[in-house]
Amino acid sequence: MKELFDKLYNKEESSFYNILSKNLKNNKKMFIVTANPETFMISEKDEEMKKLLLDKNTILVPDGIGIVKAARMINYDVKERITGIDIANKLLELGNIQKKSIYLFGSKQEVIDSMKEVLKEKYPNLELVGASNGYEKDKDKIFEKIAKVKPDIVLVALGIPLQEKLIYKHLNKFDKGIFVGVGGSFDVISGHKKRAPKIFIKLNLEWLYRILKEPKRLKRFYDSNVKFLFKVKKYK
Repeated sequence: MKELFDKLYNKEESSFYNILSKNLKNNKKMFIVTANPETFMISEKDEEMKKLLLDKNTILVPDGIGIVKAARMINYDVKERITGIDIANKLLELGNIQKKSIYLFGSKQEVIDSMKEVLKEKYPNLELVGASNGYEKDKDKIFEKIAKVKPDIVLVALGIPLQEKLIYKHLNKFDKGIFVGVGGSFDVISGHKKRAPKIFIKLNLEWLYRILKEPKRLKRFYDSNVKFLFKVKKYK
């Protein structure tokens, strides 16, 4: 697990957004994985996931507060968390400013339809070159379609680890583009789900808000976050 902590982006959110902006402007290819404890735990059992996370071209950012705290416990200076939804929102904003193109892949069809409306209203200069829901059977075929339209931004909302594995599998088909697996971000951006209130975000308690809203998440939280912290303590 140490090598994953070695790879974690450890500077401020603002400096990461500067890199995003520059790479988008210069048509540089970038694959971002927003890592939380679940990401690290999956890689312990899944060789394919471990390989993609350790790839020198994969950018690993600390999404969950559990990752930031664990890193500090073992003396890694990680400044702050950079969430997947904030990265998604920032890319929409930058893409609009720089007049770039985007492809959306994942979530339900009604969420995708709402995302199209959001883009039209809030980001009129961002060209939507395609959108596919996450229920398409042949997901490799969708990625071939994406490769043909050469978008500048590709947001994939299929959940971990499917979204990361799919991006990684097809990455070599692209010469440019910023690729991010964004989990449930489309639900929030489109207005289908509410993000945690500001006080929860400020106190790094978004995970608690999600559990309160959806108690069935508790087991998943225990299996990833709690077991992860025990593992890190043992490592320490």
